[in-house]
Amino acid sequence: MPNPTAAMLVIGDEILSGRTRDANMFHLAGELAKAGIDLREVRVVSDDAPAIIGAVRALSGLFDHVFTSGGIGPTHDDITADCIAEAFDQSIDVRDDARALLVEAYTRRGAKVTEARLRMARIPEHAVLIENPVSTAPGFSVGNVHVMAGVPAVFEAMVASVLPKLTGGTPLSSASLRVMRAESDIAAPLRALATECPDLSFGSYPFHSKDGRYGANVVVRGADADDVAEALIRLKELFPDA
Repeated sequence: MPNPTAAMLVIGDEILSGRTRDANMFHLAGELAKAGIDLREVRVVSDDAPAIIGAVRALSGLFDHVFTSGGIGPTHDDITADCIAEAFDQSIDVRDDARALLVEAYTRRGAKVTEARLRMARIPEHAVLIENPVSTAPGFSVGNVHVMAGVPAVFEAMVASVLPKLTGGTPLSSASLRVMRAESDIAAPLRALATECPDLSFGSYPFHSKDGRYGANVVVRGADADDVAEALIRLKELFPDA
């Protein structure tokens, strides 16, 4: 059985403008690999309702799981929850279960429960809440779409809450070899080895060292750790000067 597939939808003008560097994709990719869920696509969209709705509908139909980050905060431009509700033809309002979480948390902190803060309790009617042990305001899942905050610490906590509830597959093993040759020099033998090992994935990632030399990090991935280890041995035989 092939592993389940996933996509990530990163939402926010601040990402596209370059004001904020996204760290959540890196974290999610690593956690999904451990769970045996293959991340196949990542999209970034602005805080634009038609763009968000269209992307959610498209990705949810193509992949087993969709993970979103961003746009579920208390400000006027946090429109993700409304867009998810529209994408799935559900109503949305402040839900009692989410409100209770926020009221308890803010009361404990001695803070006032404002209208802005209650925006974070606006949840689509049939969504399942995602626990947020960092700042309480929950994420939520609707169908195969898991909606989470953009703040990295909160996003990571929500991922940890969601993943144990999902059915994964076989975690991928990987190994890498740093080769001090230009990609054009290793392309042919690497292609031949990849053809011999159809169950493995080979990637070549070039770099330019400080001393002016070209090289590539060759990465092999696969579900069988023994096959990956054998492929690494073959790579070292192909490139003994690595």
